[in-house]
Amino acid sequence: MSKIVSMDTALDLIRDGAVVGTSGFMIAGTPESVFRAMGERYAQTGHPRDLTCVFCASQGNAEGQGYDHLAQDGMIAKIIGGHFGLTPKLGKYMAENKCQAYNYPLGVVAGIFRAAIQQRPGELTKVGLKTFVDPRLEGGKINAVTTEDLVKVVEFEGEEWLWYPTPKFDVAIIRGTTGDEDGNITIEHEPVNLEMRTIAMAVKACGGKVIVQVKNAVRAGSLTADRVEIPGIFVDAVVVSPDPIEEHRQTKAYFYDPSMSGHINVPVDSIPPLPLDVRKVLARRAAMELTPHAVINLGIGVPEGVAVVAAEEGFGDQLTMTTESGVMGGIPCGGGAFGAGQNALGILDMRTMFDFYDGGGLDMTVLGLAEVNAKGDINVGRFGPKTPGCGGFINISQNTGKVVFCGSFTSGGLELEIGNGALHIIREGRNRKFVETVQQVTYSGEYGASIGQEVLYVTERAVFRLTRAGIVLTEIAPGVDLQKDVLDQMGFVPILSKDLKQMDPRIFQAEKMGLTI
Repeated sequence: MSKIVSMDTALDLIRDGAVVGTSGFMIAGTPESVFRAMGERYAQTGHPRDLTCVFCASQGNAEGQGYDHLAQDGMIAKIIGGHFGLTPKLGKYMAENKCQAYNYPLGVVAGIFRAAIQQRPGELTKVGLKTFVDPRLEGGKINAVTTEDLVKVVEFEGEEWLWYPTPKFDVAIIRGTTGDEDGNITIEHEPVNLEMRTIAMAVKACGGKVIVQVKNAVRAGSLTADRVEIPGIFVDAVVVSPDPIEEHRQTKAYFYDPSMSGHINVPVDSIPPLPLDVRKVLARRAAMELTPHAVINLGIGVPEGVAVVAAEEGFGDQLTMTTESGVMGGIPCGGGAFGAGQNALGILDMRTMFDFYDGGGLDMTVLGLAEVNAKGDINVGRFGPKTPGCGGFINISQNTGKVVFCGSFTSGGLELEIGNGALHIIREGRNRKFVETVQQVTYSGEYGASIGQEVLYVTERAVFRLTRAGIVLTEIAPGVDLQKDVLDQMGFVPILSKDLKQMDPRIFQAEKMGLTI
């Protein structure tokens, strides 16, 4: 009997109260047609309801796709996810206490799927110690109705570890490119492998059902073994997207670009330089910390600019850039294509990439900052009632020897004059980022200092370094007043370096820096 079935037949596999594992990284790998159909069925029938949903990355496009279809009263009872930033309706659903909600590090969630395959009761790791997922702080709980501590601190061989329990999965909802009648699945048009096969195997190990959305259906025997990513023994239902242009896109930005699936390489000398603004200033100062042949990770937003600066200065080919979605080497994509890459050396599944990260494989990472306190703690996951979540931030920041956090010194109306080797503050931002108390500890300065990490906090006007005593102000921008523009804009008094230096004036000029590594 063919495993290619109608959408209604596939949805019949999802029972009330099911524990559901889903794939996706933004739009890449997200089974949008199935999500939409689930939401429509629930609106009409009230089923399936009381779902527990487990996923790694945010699955949506910030415009109503992905998990936003499921943010209906009573449909979701519990969320265990790594990131929620692109599903605003789901974020509101959680903020209004309509379900229990846990935020785990993205790599930990991927590890939980693997633990299910191996029938292990949980994932034992140091990832998350002394951050908000540590039960001695918040246990990853992100709203008032979430009261049970799922995460536990355990001691093994005299060391502290965190233990994250493995759910018993009932259903997988994942995506591929082509499926045959026997359920064999290829992913040739996906920009990343993500955790599709891992989720399928995890759910089958638990005795559950696996639903795969594809955009092409073919006869049994049509697919050669080298193309099959998910063998049919792990698949119960294959559904064809009725609207692949809108619901089976490679990324939000592209329906299909062959360079993002590794089918072609593209010229790299056409990357336009960044304009001379705060983002370029931050990217330039961060790029000064790079070393030849470094393997690095760049976070979303401001850190993406480091790759552009490296290309402009002519040493981009001396670096191996990676993304947590699994892209190794090449050029990371930004914006609506974040998570994809071009000219990659290879594409790993996401759990393998996090094995690499957790094992200290990176030489350096550049990540964003939203709030910093005197201890060097960072918050990037909570802003008042909004909780976009930590994503891969904790895995990456905690396990990399050299970490550069980048962000503007203040936000909300900040206006700067940049040029001629200097920086001037025209209008100060309304919101301080260097605060007495961060809203969430997404990175623990105490933990980082205890394991000897080299950590910088780079802003457009000042640079700080992490020490066991707290953060130390080491550099200020030319044209900036130390007291008025730096110290008076902080919620605490930092340690002042005895060798306080001026930031390199080349950072603030329109011409290339002439930077080498």
